[in-house]
Amino acid sequence: MKKSIIIVLIFTGILSQAQNKKWTLKECVQYALENNISVKQSELDIELADIEKLTAKGNFIPSINAGGGVSENTGLSFNPVTNNAQTTTFLSASGNINIGYTLFDGLRNFRQLQRADISRLSSQYRLAKMKDDISLFVANGYLTVILNKANLEVLKSQNLVTKEQIERTQELVDAGSLPRGDLLEIKATDASEQQQIINAENNVQISLISLAQLLLIKDYENFDIEDEGYNIVDDGVASRDVSEIIASAKENRSEIKIAEQNVELAEMDLKIAKGANLPTLSAFFGYNTRFANTPSFVNQLDPDNPTITQQIGVVEGTGQSVIGTFPNTFPVEVAADPFIDQLYQNDGIGYGLQLNIPIFNGFNTKGNIQRSRVSLERSKFQLEQAELDLESTVYQAYVDAKGALKSYEAAQLAIESQELAYNYAKERYDVGLTNAFDFSQSKLRFDNAKIELNRAKYDYIFKLKVLELFFGIPATELKF
Repeated sequence: MKKSIIIVLIFTGILSQAQNKKWTLKECVQYALENNISVKQSELDIELADIEKLTAKGNFIPSINAGGGVSENTGLSFNPVTNNAQTTTFLSASGNINIGYTLFDGLRNFRQLQRADISRLSSQYRLAKMKDDISLFVANGYLTVILNKANLEVLKSQNLVTKEQIERTQELVDAGSLPRGDLLEIKATDASEQQQIINAENNVQISLISLAQLLLIKDYENFDIEDEGYNIVDDGVASRDVSEIIASAKENRSEIKIAEQNVELAEMDLKIAKGANLPTLSAFFGYNTRFANTPSFVNQLDPDNPTITQQIGVVEGTGQSVIGTFPNTFPVEVAADPFIDQLYQNDGIGYGLQLNIPIFNGFNTKGNIQRSRVSLERSKFQLEQAELDLESTVYQAYVDAKGALKSYEAAQLAIESQELAYNYAKERYDVGLTNAFDFSQSKLRFDNAKIELNRAKYDYIFKLKVLELFFGIPATELKF
């Protein structure tokens, strides 16, 4: 009984610990990279590229094909062994092995292998970009939850102050020092703050659900994050010149590498299309054999009368007969040779070379070459556009990060001044030198300043990390 109770307590403790687990940003990012559907699809693209490469390698290996067949014929049929027409019923079988090898095909096989390598590299870059995008999505969702939690804490802490003020005001009203209208004003402020707290709690829950959905976690009720220890960590990227960040982005970002690989793929497709204009030389080797179970007839010598004499002609002029002696034979039916013996007796080998020279195929080859040229030009334009887009995006991220820093610094100054104003208003209210409405307005401005400071802080953190990502820092190595 005691053992059962201990086991139940241990299990309950483990379950409670699992339910109270708080996810860190690093854990969320890692979990998303391992379970996100888009990432898995990009990983499948790499597997398809590996299959494409395997197929391209197989073009350099001889093709080997074997075949065979068994049939039964009744009536007048051609014996596959003797090639004679026979009216009978017989079973026949045949088998063959053919080997083919392409000696030269305009280097198309070689180009296909090169294209498969480029295609796999392009798939890897697409996977890297997908992981960067997912990491940013997770980081943004994570910081949104932290921001909402921080705002909730601001509202709760300030509401505690409001409740203290209600008690203080109640005492002053009862003592006749303050009018009852001040108490009603403070209570109205408390009611408004309670409503804001409820909205803030909803925002926290909604942002947690959105993050859980992004991570494909279905246990929304028990999902929570670690909301402490996330501060502004600047590795010096924000202080670099924007041209340096743009140059690093063009060198390291997957968007440019993907566009570059698309240009190489288009160039390889053009070479493959041109290869169709060149002759194709291939070698072949074939082996075949056959079997039939039909009996055959052989001439056997008559032992009693081994020879016969027959006239074979007449001497011209004299009319004298010409006599010849021949073996005296008669036909005898014999059974078919054994299966294995016939395979050796009836086999044959064929080998040789085959040359195919393209002369005219309805402009198909020419059309393919022209389409490949157009695709190449389009991919070059896309690379140029990708560079322009990246430059514009990085510059915008740089401006956003600088603006977010200024907004954060301004929010810090604002919170200092609003705190001083709030403390001053509180002191005046406590001694009855100001009314409840003016005090609540000062407190409201102080609360909004705190919320704005939180917003500016996490907005700057996110935009700073976006800038670091463009600079070439891997998403898994971003510091918060």
